[in-house]
Amino acid sequence: MSLEVIIGNNQETTEIPESWLTALEDIANQAAALALTHATGPDTPLALLATLEVALVDDETSARVHKDFMDIDGPTDVITFHHGEIVIGAAVALRQASEYGEPLPREILRYFIHGLLHLAGHEDADPTERAAMEAAQETIVATLWTPEFQARLV
Repeated sequence: MSLEVIIGNNQETTEIPESWLTALEDIANQAAALALTHATGPDTPLALLATLEVALVDDETSARVHKDFMDIDGPTDVITFHHGEIVIGAAVALRQASEYGEPLPREILRYFIHGLLHLAGHEDADPTERAAMEAAQETIVATLWTPEFQARLV
């Protein structure tokens, strides 16, 4: 798989070093290939995309996108668009990482994988589907969260 992945930090409220974005971009094709091994079918959006854009945003932007596209109030962790865009709430990631005792870059990686799995056909509204998606997500995160990857997050 050769997917052009562009990851941008479009917020200033949560410190996100450039090295994190570069590290994510460097493993993005591996992450996408792993997500495709969990695809719900052969013609999922992820299988058909040439370019993927990932935007890290602040709570205000996350809440606006959440309301505009899902009619739900408040910021969220990740919103995925089938045309090839993943919007990640950086401040949500920071709060969740703190709550769960996770490093912030691992939580951002988790949201990135979550978005890829949506593009691979997974949904998370139904509890059974959500459990399957989360199992796939955590397997992929564990695979990618290597000492080599972590060393790049300086």
